[in-house]
Amino acid sequence: MAKSGGSRGRPRRLAAKKRKTAPATLPPVSEPMPAVFVLGAIPGATPGGWIDAWKERMPQTELELRPIAASTQRSALLDEGLDAALVRLPIDRSGLSVIALYDETAVVVTSADSHLTTVDELDLEDLAGEVLIVPQDDVLALTVPGTVAASFSPPGDTEQAIATVAAGVGIVIVPMSLARLHRRKDTAYRPLRDGPVSTVALAWPTEHTTPAVEAFVGIVRGRTANSSRS
Repeated sequence: MAKSGGSRGRPRRLAAKKRKTAPATLPPVSEPMPAVFVLGAIPGATPGGWIDAWKERMPQTELELRPIAASTQRSALLDEGLDAALVRLPIDRSGLSVIALYDETAVVVTSADSHLTTVDELDLEDLAGEVLIVPQDDVLALTVPGTVAASFSPPGDTEQAIATVAAGVGIVIVPMSLARLHRRKDTAYRPLRDGPVSTVALAWPTEHTTPAVEAFVGIVRGRTANSSRS
């Protein structure tokens, strides 16, 4: 009996199919917190409470507070290695992220024995006839009709201007925090009811929005340690 040449009875060998495996998904790499977070601050800014909160929540990262001038605050942010800064508006916002924090009242600084101290608050019209001293680091750019321009060169900074006022010469109009910063026994200040406000803000280079910056933003916005970023 002839043997069949077919393959009946023989087990079929199926070609092994290669299983398609999905590429491995790597967990996102979180950027580590730096050893130091550098915060710039213009004169008059008071970040003490935020710094205390930072020390409590971020003990692994030292916060270095670096004074900056309001006149050079933008270049300080972009060129001097700051992670963020407390700045005074207005500021050129191109390339920056900016969050307004609070507004400051303008005050009139006078000599302690000035007739302007007989009231608790002043209006712009009360300043008619006064010598208005505008220091070179002025942040208000305020024009007060009826005041007299100083006959001498503008003082180099607010501290020098207030020292001039203390001698009985003229007045200076500044945000309240600067009046407090440079307060003297021989000067006084009064709120200017219809004067401008000065806004203090937090700013940082948008391209460098790091986890450390986001953590500080959360603190200044009043988020608790357990709250989300939303």
